[in-house]
Amino acid sequence: MGMNHMGMNHMEMNHMDHNSTMPPHHHPTTSASHNHGGGHSMKMPMTFYFGFKDVNLLFSGLVINTPGEMAGAFVAVFLLAMFYEGLKIAREGLLRKSQVSIRYNSMPVPGPNGTILMETHKTVGQQMLSFPHLLQTVLHIIQVVISYFLMLIFMTYNGYLCIAVAAGAGTGYFLFSWKKAVVVDITEHCH
Repeated sequence: MGMNHMGMNHMEMNHMDHNSTMPPHHHPTTSASHNHGGGHSMKMPMTFYFGFKDVNLLFSGLVINTPGEMAGAFVAVFLLAMFYEGLKIAREGLLRKSQVSIRYNSMPVPGPNGTILMETHKTVGQQMLSFPHLLQTVLHIIQVVISYFLMLIFMTYNGYLCIAVAAGAGTGYFLFSWKKAVVVDITEHCH
């Protein structure tokens, strides 16, 4: 039985030796690895980690390798996430300012003690072929692209960059949304 076990180990060693003749970047790796034809394989981490070596940031030329580069990337991602929150609030403000074709509709509504109240509803619209709508469309495209960039940055699983996204979004919301008061449309009631 001991000899049979030795023979099995020898066969496994031969099989491993055969595999070692393959080029280094063709070794079987996890399914999350990608070979982009650049001569080296890039392993995408699938768990959160804190590090600054070989961190790819959105584009092939943006590779973080030093603590200084990570600090710069942290600030850039933080500002991008903050800008994203500000852009969302700015778009809402622009939309409110650019609304046109306001119509008022009044309708009788039964009130307390058998009285009749007149309730006024305001209807707003926007023309499709107008500068404000075209501006909203361009800003929407920018907002969508930034949101996907932030998602892809978060998907690097780098803890520093994930914190930058979350902290930037939180700071942006804190700074820009306090002006965004809840608008309550007070209807006029005629007794």
